Amino acid sequence: MKQSKWVQRYALFVLGLVINSFGISFITKAALGTSPISSLPYVASLKFSPTLGQFTFVLNCLFILTQTLLLRRKFPKIQYLQILVNLIFSGAIDVSMLLLSRMQPETVVAKTISLLAGCAILALGITLEVAANALLVPGEGVVKAIAHVSNRDFGTVKVCFDVTTVALAIVLSLCFFHELRGIGVGTVVSAVLVGMIVKFYRKVLPIPAMG
Repeated sequence: MKQSKWVQRYALFVLGLVINSFGISFITKAALGTSPISSLPYVASLKFSPTLGQFTFVLNCLFILTQTLLLRRKFPKIQYLQILVNLIFSGAIDVSMLLLSRMQPETVVAKTISLLAGCAILALGITLEVAANALLVPGEGVVKAIAHVSNRDFGTVKVCFDVTTVALAIVLSLCFFHELRGIGVGTVVSAVLVGMIVKFYRKVLPIPAMG
């Protein structure tokens, strides 16, 4: 691979990560429930002092460890760079949450706009990550590993994984607060809508897949 092509791929991937983090922050600031993959760390951040980004880093480290345990020698060495990906992504979440700290939508309309904007931004980040074809993000990597060892379809495992993550977040929320916090209609909307927007972006945006 030519060096310029390598730089383009990884630059596009990092850009996707940063945009991804802003999408998650917009969804979170809507106060209608965060995205499924962020539900566990967000609920934990509402109870304890570490930030959403810090809890995201810990959870993603567990995802990376799970991949290595499941795949063992089949775990590609290049995917150890997921640790760096995790660091960039988690840090970008905290930066974006800080930049949006004054954003406090109060009306249903304002919250809905924030949610929909977050879904559109998150979908753009995912689209760029996929187009870059560089590395896996830890959440995607663990799903791929589970699908491989269980011989199941990636899409099916992804749905089960997201449902399990949200279910655990609900349990944590009920244990911590005796009510639902951090999970709501926005969680469901983002789970359904982001994938649809990604498909739309891939059809209309001039972003060629790199390989």
